Parts: sequence; C-alpha cells; structure tokens
Amino acid sequence: QVQLVESGGGLVQAGGSLRLSCVASRSISSINAMAWYRQAPGKQRELVAAMASGDSTNYADSVKGRFTISGDNAKNTVYLQMNSLKPEDTAVYYCNAVVIARGYGAMDYWGKGTLVTVSS
Repeated sequence: QVQLVESGGGLVQAGGSLRLSCVASRSISSINAMAWYRQAPGKQRELVAAMASGDSTNYADSVKGRFTISGDNAKNTVYLQMNSLKPEDTAVYYCNAVVIARGYGAMDYWGKGTLVTVSS
C-alpha cells in the first residue's frame, strides 16, 4: 500500500512557475516508478512526467524543456517543477506510484490531485 498526497497547486500567470510535491507513505526508493499525470476539463488523463528506479525519466512532448520531475528519498517526496507555464497546462495534476510485487504484478496508486490554473 502507498498513500500519496499532492500539494503545490494554485493560480499562476502564463510564463510563471510552480513546484508540485507528492509525499509518499513509504520510501520512494522502494517504489518502482512514480509519475505525474494531469487531467484537463473534458479531456482524458495524460502522462506528464515519469521517473523510474534508477532515475530514468521521460516527459510528454508538450512539457519537455519546461517541466522537471525529481525525487528526494530522504523526504519520500517527488516533485514536479513547472516553468514557463501556459494556459493549456491548466489541469488537475495527479501523483502516481507503481509498485511491482511478486505474485501480484504491478499495482497502481493515486493521489487525490492538486489543481493548477494558468491564466493568460
């Protein structure tokens, strides 16, 4: 079991920055992969950035060069640094954790989300 709590969302003007945090209930080094997803009104949830064990990362094309995912093992926290924000980044951002357990396969855990609103 993993509980995830996001924070850091808010209202920001276009061109501004925000840093989202996701605190996990267990060591993130014990989690196989962590990611940020987002869901805009009327749209499907989409992957924004992901980080797997070993620190490999990948990003949606729409955020490459602007967003950075990182982790702090000491704080059990994953961050999403978002720079040069655009109105189209407006969405609820969700933290996701994937744990692969022998005999159970891959299990997904989700936070409740944090709202990011970018004004033009």
